[in-house]
Amino acid sequence: MTVAIITDSTAYISESQRNQMNIHMVPLNVVFGTESYQEEVDITTDEFYPKVREVEQLPKTSQPSIGLITEKLRELAEVHDQIIFITLSSGISGTFQSVVTAQAMVEDINVFPFDSEISCMAQGFYVLEAAEMAKDGQDAETIMKRLHQMKTSLRAYFMADDLTHLHRGGRLNGAQALIGSMLQVKPILHFEDTKIVPYEKIRTKKKALKRIFQLFEEDASKGAPIKATVIHANREAEAMEWKHQLESRFENVDVCVSYFGPVIGTHLGEGALGLGWYKK
Repeated sequence: MTVAIITDSTAYISESQRNQMNIHMVPLNVVFGTESYQEEVDITTDEFYPKVREVEQLPKTSQPSIGLITEKLRELAEVHDQIIFITLSSGISGTFQSVVTAQAMVEDINVFPFDSEISCMAQGFYVLEAAEMAKDGQDAETIMKRLHQMKTSLRAYFMADDLTHLHRGGRLNGAQALIGSMLQVKPILHFEDTKIVPYEKIRTKKKALKRIFQLFEEDASKGAPIKATVIHANREAEAMEWKHQLESRFENVDVCVSYFGPVIGTHLGEGALGLGWYKK
């Protein structure tokens, strides 16, 4: 049995790594006025943040069309026996539901949709694990079982520097955004039941990042091997410093640096920082 691994662009796995691991990708879109760009294809993260600063209106985002997903599944069905499609959280995008719909339109192959219930490199962790297992010849059922097992230890927390984007994009309710901006609160956010919700309200960025570090420490101090990612929205120097702190403090932790790309960056805004991890 050969298993194809496919994800959407919001896992933010580099093209070189996707090619190396035989990972397939379907892009989401970011829309500036009447111009639509496929992220990671037509627009890079380095191009995105300067462009946002130049425009008056915030961009919008859209999921891949069912037609595009179906076309990709049919293409993979020609050379694979099974397909696992790992998507960003169904609570912030209709991509997962589109995969479920497309699944019924593709014959002669089993498609396994997996709702990561998260996004960015935390979603990417599932993709990389699945790709590694597929490379080793594991079947889809075995891989899916491992992905569900990973969910029990995977955690991620992040801080948006400005809640305006989340509020205007409909990803955080109005009262929460208003309170945050009035009091200059930097809430720690996380995914709960597929949605982005405040985890704790913290008054300053410094304290918010310190609290995320503490939450990580609760798991890392137990000594089990942990894979972690520091995620940033155009704040690479800060992310690298955080990575250094984590690795110098914990010998059992392997940390990579990733980013909030155009689609997720549209909702979080520049300056956001996050930390995600799971037990290996």
